[in-house]
Amino acid sequence: MGFILAAVGSAIGLGNIWRFPGVAYTNGGGAFLIPYLVALLTAGVVYLLFDWALGHRYRGSAPAIFRRIHPKFEPLGWFQVGLCFLIITYYAVIVAWSVRYMGYSLNRAWGDDPAGFFTKDFLHLLPSTQAHVTGDVVPGVMWPLVLVWLFVTLIMAMGVSGGLERLNKIFLPLLVVMFVGMVVRAVTLPGAVDGLNSFFTPDWEALADPHVWIQAYAQIFFSLSVMFGIMITYASYLPRRANLAPTSFVVAFSNSSFEILAGIGVFSTLGYMASKQGIAVSELEGITGPILSFVTFPQVISMMPGGHFFGMLFFGSLSLAGITSLVSLIQVVTAAVQEKFGMGVRASSVVVGLVSAALSIGLYSTSNGLNMLDVVDNFVNNIGIVSSAILTVFLLTFVVRRLPELHHHLSEHSAKPLRGWWRLFAGYITPIMLTVMLVFALVDLVQHGYGDYPSWFVLAFGWGALALLVIGSVLLSLLPWRTRVDHFVPARLEGVEPRPYHHHIDPREVQEASR
Repeated sequence: MGFILAAVGSAIGLGNIWRFPGVAYTNGGGAFLIPYLVALLTAGVVYLLFDWALGHRYRGSAPAIFRRIHPKFEPLGWFQVGLCFLIITYYAVIVAWSVRYMGYSLNRAWGDDPAGFFTKDFLHLLPSTQAHVTGDVVPGVMWPLVLVWLFVTLIMAMGVSGGLERLNKIFLPLLVVMFVGMVVRAVTLPGAVDGLNSFFTPDWEALADPHVWIQAYAQIFFSLSVMFGIMITYASYLPRRANLAPTSFVVAFSNSSFEILAGIGVFSTLGYMASKQGIAVSELEGITGPILSFVTFPQVISMMPGGHFFGMLFFGSLSLAGITSLVSLIQVVTAAVQEKFGMGVRASSVVVGLVSAALSIGLYSTSNGLNMLDVVDNFVNNIGIVSSAILTVFLLTFVVRRLPELHHHLSEHSAKPLRGWWRLFAGYITPIMLTVMLVFALVDLVQHGYGDYPSWFVLAFGWGALALLVIGSVLLSLLPWRTRVDHFVPARLEGVEPRPYHHHIDPREVQEASR
């Protein structure tokens, strides 16, 4: 149960509450739900099982696991750790915004201009066309961010059972209760039915747009936390006897159910907002990411009776969802640091926390913070995570041919044997979809850049961030390990059938297993 709650807590995050409704709104409303469900089954569940098979069989952090598969694959593990490290530096900032806005909800501090308050009074944001590196720290962002980092570092220092599992056992049920309360309030608002009709009535023409399908797959990867180290690390803590396949469906469908619930709450609120303005739901603007959460929702809160309580529920839910996902991202980094450098739980938590907090505060609590956040997040999610997934599947399927082994492991550790559909989608069909998605993203970025940011800014914080990840991954792989990772006993070694890929098992491992 602790593992399920931790995995669900990692999956349910900011992407569920602000990204999914915005992506659905801009990609055909109800029509988006069809490719979304297809992506859930063909990519979400498939690669969740892929990660769990790797973590449960090879027992370690991402770099250790890929080194055990093949010594030359260790940089891929560090690349996944690096992706998590980049994400936590800006993810914590959004959590800090949410915490601050809980207080703002009490007196509706944004007044009659939530957009101006968010960008000017709160963030002191520079226009994107004038984005540049600045040391102008914004105190209203910095101090909540310091508190967030102190809290999550303390949780991580308490360990997996004492900190991470306990956090999810408390915060996840509280999150569900608070968010359900918010949704109940939203669906009772005047005009909520119009919003729900917009959410569930499909625009069938949108299904012919490849961009809609690409967005559906991107949402599943972003939301389920697959293929960039999180679920691999979590699965390594599972006991040897674990029921993997059914558990993956529980986590995947719990996450998607929460996203549908978020869609109901957000679209009901948008229906109310549209009715107040006398326009159609489709004519609303600003239904994306930070603008949806920190501009659109404050507008609604100002319009509705009992808005103070509604605002506390919304931003409280956003804060809890962000914290549960943030600690899962940090766990990927601390687990790798512990194994590579032989550090203890507390020492690694403090080191990772201090370094991450310093970068987070120095970069994202400045007046240019949202601009940098936007660029780094786009390149990490649309290029970094997808590239990690494609490379992982390619190496394990075609280079070292471990896909049959992982399939066998999943079948051995599930209530019922896993059918051949998993291997088909994991190794062949879904990677083609991901490659198409990556090519589309790369062509678009090369031809049009990103947003209206200066080209040097995108080069430095977008492409530059990915280049630093690649270089750092190689350099970290060259450092010696302080713990023994090259020889180990895979889970259920005796259950592996004699196949051509069986050569990787060292005779000493068999002797150790027999003892």
